[in-house]
Amino acid sequence: MPNDQQLSQQIENALVARNPRGMAQVQPALAAGYCLRAAHILQNCIKGKPGATVLIGTGFPVVGTFETDGPVGTIALYDSLEHLGAVPVIVCGQPLVGALAGRYRTHEIRVGDHTHVEADTLAALKHFNPQAIVSIERPGQAQDGGYYNMRGESISERTACFDGFMTWADCPTIAVGDGGNEIGMGKIIHVLEKLDIVPAVTSADELIVADVSNWGAYGMIAFLGLWQGQDLLAKIDPLAILQYLSDLGSVDGVTRINQLTEDGLPVSEGQTVIEQLRQITGFSN
Repeated sequence: MPNDQQLSQQIENALVARNPRGMAQVQPALAAGYCLRAAHILQNCIKGKPGATVLIGTGFPVVGTFETDGPVGTIALYDSLEHLGAVPVIVCGQPLVGALAGRYRTHEIRVGDHTHVEADTLAALKHFNPQAIVSIERPGQAQDGGYYNMRGESISERTACFDGFMTWADCPTIAVGDGGNEIGMGKIIHVLEKLDIVPAVTSADELIVADVSNWGAYGMIAFLGLWQGQDLLAKIDPLAILQYLSDLGSVDGVTRINQLTEDGLPVSEGQTVIEQLRQITGFSN
């Protein structure tokens, strides 16, 4: 069987194989093995302090609600980490935080009003004392301090600021993005001029790029399962998660319609990626 570095490169390539938004073009700017390094951060949480807290930021505002990309991967990662003994907490703004609070541990960050961001963020970091922070499809601040969607439209008034969690935390940080305007993309800002996007400048210790950000979470889960000898990916049911989110009012970020899709792609695409990653890690033939 290939070693972990080789597996990581296979996983990384699988995550950008469809390339709808140019992630395959910017991938070479990242040192290969980023999925492996990100997973090691989470593995250290599981093996280290019992009940280590992992904060997961997600939620991209779309037409007054939230999109499916981000929350699906967040829920999958949350369930995996909890199963392995960590204490994940989902950090997001309204309306997503209100929708998820009935089933998951959540922490609310303020939408629109960024006056108290530093004080609020530092207080949350002190309260939770996280051992790792993950951002999955969170809007990242642009050079002008604003937030922009894939169409270049300003969404600052509808966005809660998670950037400070990445900037001011003392623990390792991981980000997942699929377009260039998400938290973490500041790590490869020098190559984002190739994309038709207002790029984000907020960075992270490790950045995972994927065709759909949800899938980047699967890349980390693949390694966690491999190291624990458990087929964690087989436990993920993207359709069930999408249905749960749809019932709470989600929309597809591309079509802006309440439907069981991710960035305009049918759920079968995400299921195929999961199966590919299971094959790569030896859990499926």
